Amino acid sequence: MGKLIIFSAPSGAGKTTIVRHLLSLFPQLSFSISATTRLPRVGELDTKDYYFITKDDFLKRVSLGEFVEFEEVYEDVFYGTLKQEIERIWALGKCILFDIDVVGGINLKNLFGDGALSVFVKPPSVEVLKTRLGARNTDSEAQLLERLAKAERELEYAKFFDVVLLNDNLSQSLSEAEQIVENFIADL
Repeated sequence: MGKLIIFSAPSGAGKTTIVRHLLSLFPQLSFSISATTRLPRVGELDTKDYYFITKDDFLKRVSLGEFVEFEEVYEDVFYGTLKQEIERIWALGKCILFDIDVVGGINLKNLFGDGALSVFVKPPSVEVLKTRLGARNTDSEAQLLERLAKAERELEYAKFFDVVLLNDNLSQSLSEAEQIVENFIADL
């Protein structure tokens, strides 16, 4: 069994920016591609950003036990980590890097224990989160309100992670994330 590094956060906290930065620096890391039932956003590619599958296919795979973890993140929108994705990356001899929702992150940490490092990326405030999500221009007003309500609940889960990384200053957050990862993968 190899190692896993889990980055979780409320939507808009900056975890994807941090994860992309880390992938560009550490060749020992490989990105875990999640499966989802949502439609691709502009610029997202199937098998690169996500495995985009239908809800029926997703639920069939759940019933067959093909997921390590999964969750209905929003109504009728599922996300999950396929067992074959973990096996694929470990077969390459790499450490798996996750960019995953908060509950999924907790589930992975509970499943893999000391073999996993869980990092919660915390935004400076809910107001900053609202500004960041609004600037994305990817959600309707109703979706934005749903994301913000979910984010407020998710902030309560920070205490269940190994490390809480405050993303107030991006360059400082990137530097701190580099150090956290470097320490964890030192013996790979």
